[in-house]
Amino acid sequence: MSEELAQLTITEAAQLLEKGEASPVDLVESTLERIDRVEPKLNAFITVMADEARREARKLTNELARGRRRGPLHGIPLSLKDLYYTKGVPTTAGSKVMADFVPDHDATTTAKLKRAGAIIVGKNNLHEFAPGSTNNNAHYGPCHNPWLHGRIPGGSSGGSAAAVSAGMTMGTMGTDTAGSIRIPSCMCNLVGMKATYGRVSRYGVIPLSWSLDHAGPMTLTVQDSAIMLQALAGYDSKDPSSLRTPVPDYSRDIDGGIRGLKVGLPKEIWDMEFDSEVAGLVRRAVSVLEELGAEVREMSLPLAEASSYAANLISRAESTSIHEEWLVQYEDDYGDNVRGRLQMGAAVTAVDYIKAQRVKTLVQQEFGRALEEFDVLASPTCPIPAHGINDDPTVPAGRAFEGQGMMTLYTRPFDVSGQPAITVPCGFNAEGLPVGLQLVGPWLGEGLLYRTANAYEKATEWHVRRPAV
Repeated sequence: MSEELAQLTITEAAQLLEKGEASPVDLVESTLERIDRVEPKLNAFITVMADEARREARKLTNELARGRRRGPLHGIPLSLKDLYYTKGVPTTAGSKVMADFVPDHDATTTAKLKRAGAIIVGKNNLHEFAPGSTNNNAHYGPCHNPWLHGRIPGGSSGGSAAAVSAGMTMGTMGTDTAGSIRIPSCMCNLVGMKATYGRVSRYGVIPLSWSLDHAGPMTLTVQDSAIMLQALAGYDSKDPSSLRTPVPDYSRDIDGGIRGLKVGLPKEIWDMEFDSEVAGLVRRAVSVLEELGAEVREMSLPLAEASSYAANLISRAESTSIHEEWLVQYEDDYGDNVRGRLQMGAAVTAVDYIKAQRVKTLVQQEFGRALEEFDVLASPTCPIPAHGINDDPTVPAGRAFEGQGMMTLYTRPFDVSGQPAITVPCGFNAEGLPVGLQLVGPWLGEGLLYRTANAYEKATEWHVRRPAV
């Protein structure tokens, strides 16, 4: 079976299936062949679900033969970050603590994808329990960036990003608490969507920080992302934070263009520039938006930097509360990096936590007002391209951020605000490493973000490039 089928986009594969020019069995066999060849180079999976995928592919192929097609995800191979519950299949969270955990039910998102006809081919490597931007996993090994071996794929959903970028799955699910969908998507030349807080259920997804966690898709194209979000979005009574609001058709206006769109450039974010190549490529991307008819001007988000400090306190305190009992029972089973972070969370006082939550409320109000004046905001996704697996990113003099804090500077504010944010490929640096453009929309503004991102994607060709693996 040719590996070429495995490297199609969701949209392309769905068209072949609808025409009868390929079957779900063909797609799965091509995907598993690709995994067999490429996975040893990248270490993007913790579990490959070959038997389960083949069984489901036969079932879905038979359904097509009988004239039943569930929709555009029917027969499409997808993967999941190994935080998502999968009934009867290990869900490890990339940890030794949960290495033997086998859920007796699916996460809501897993179940929704299956009902839509998607075929889960495996569970992806990640930064242990998700509090990191590198995917350097102490138990399952680091994941490599398919664009340059020895570089990080970003984190914490790094294995997910590497798998899609390398053609080992057509789409995947990540989680985003400080940027963990958008950062690896940026570093692997993907589209990563962090929908509005509460838009996608987190039931059955192992938490990092209850009040900041988001779940969402990572894909090769904007249209593919819209297809996945269509299947994922909606109210879930099992998730207390789930939004009881109607789900629009995300593809309906995706080709509507952006003439007259008001795009804001947050001064506080753009002033944090670290890498001149990244800055140049993203500024060029913004100029493309202008060429497409958008009105672009600088604006201000005074609480952008404060939001990162507040999020750090919130996530550390909430993470430690989640792991409190395990830290006592299984302290030595945690990787050094994760154990140290969780132990620091115990030092966050109730007063600190309440103050941080108050800052979060102020951030939501300030950012909400900004998205009343502007339609979308634009910024770089990551301050630097992917660095070496064994390296710490260089922090410029005068900046008081440790490496992980620096990597999330552009993304984390919008986990605090809860607004939807998407990253799209916007170029490559001199080493051939991807750079991303981040777009942020108003509360429940995913459709507007898809229209904006799609207009940019169609005006450029960055998204069609594939790594040579």
